[in-house]
Amino acid sequence: MKTNTNCCCIFNTGPHYRLPVYQLMDSAMDVDFYIGDKVETPVKTFDYGALHGFKGILRNHYVHHFYWQSGAVRQVFKPYKYYIMSGEPYCLSSWVLLLMAKLLGKKTIAWTHGWYGREGFVKELIKKTFFRLFYRLMVYSQYSIDLMVKEGFDPRRMYCIANSMDSDKEKALRLQLKPSMVYTDHFHSKAPVVIYCGRIQKVKRLDELLLCVKALKDEGTMVNIVFVGADVDGVGLDKQAASLDIASQVWLYGPCYDDCTLGELFYNATVCVSPGNVGLTAIHALSFGCPVLTHGDFAHQMPEFEAICPGKTGDFFRKDDLEDMRNTIRKWIIMDPAQREAVRKNAYEEIDRKWNIHYQLEILKKVIRDE
Repeated sequence: MKTNTNCCCIFNTGPHYRLPVYQLMDSAMDVDFYIGDKVETPVKTFDYGALHGFKGILRNHYVHHFYWQSGAVRQVFKPYKYYIMSGEPYCLSSWVLLLMAKLLGKKTIAWTHGWYGREGFVKELIKKTFFRLFYRLMVYSQYSIDLMVKEGFDPRRMYCIANSMDSDKEKALRLQLKPSMVYTDHFHSKAPVVIYCGRIQKVKRLDELLLCVKALKDEGTMVNIVFVGADVDGVGLDKQAASLDIASQVWLYGPCYDDCTLGELFYNATVCVSPGNVGLTAIHALSFGCPVLTHGDFAHQMPEFEAICPGKTGDFFRKDDLEDMRNTIRKWIIMDPAQREAVRKNAYEEIDRKWNIHYQLEILKKVIRDE
């Protein structure tokens, strides 16, 4: 049953992973979508025509990091009451739309990262001015909301929207998952397996993970590792692994977008490790019951780190501290089958609690209900 909200969505682009939540909004709410054609760093997008409420593409024109969305501002003169917008201060047309909406008595809602905790004076001033123009803020993480409260924002105006992937499909796939020989067949070994899934980028510091695997080997602890993703930065993990004499312990799987295959890889892995920021990798891993380890410098993390409950769904180590990373990995690879199953259950419960499209829909409805 649709809830008539008279709502216009103006987004910077349509990342492929967002299609499920947008489709749920499309069916459960009366919303129109206007979506940008590109962003500064290219991402895989979905077919916008898959949304019944899709009304048009906005042309994003970039000058350095700043951009203007052609066709966005004019939407403020249409008979919408609410505007859900990508909360990006770099979008200059958003500033104009926000000011016009205030003059016209319309309500604007940001869907945003909010605060990171590493903002300098100028960026802090810009963000404060920008976000105070909105009627309500939907922020990815409670961590960011807490930081914004300290900066003087009213907590009653902010809601934690979290993040999600194709949560209904992934939940259904859980029922089909079972232990397999996928890693034993490849490595010809029953050693624990660490998985990393995502783009292979220098910022992810995967070289640190290789160094940890080497150090564990030198102390007599064998660990295999699989990297699932495309090398988009010329990182050259194969050469690094060869130079460390651990090439036989490293599987460069390459990019994979099939959830059945990814489900098997995550389900049968011992732990997922992301030495740099973790992002949606955490949600993907936990959706298939795999615990996640990453660094605990939250100012340099992505919001999905909040899905990691230390000791239950994963853990944190000190950023760029190889010894602490190695010790944390060691702690998680010695779990017995009963402990691993308990962690799998914890992971499922965390995803079902918050990191799914239905939670996000309820937040969207609540933001509008709490007028």
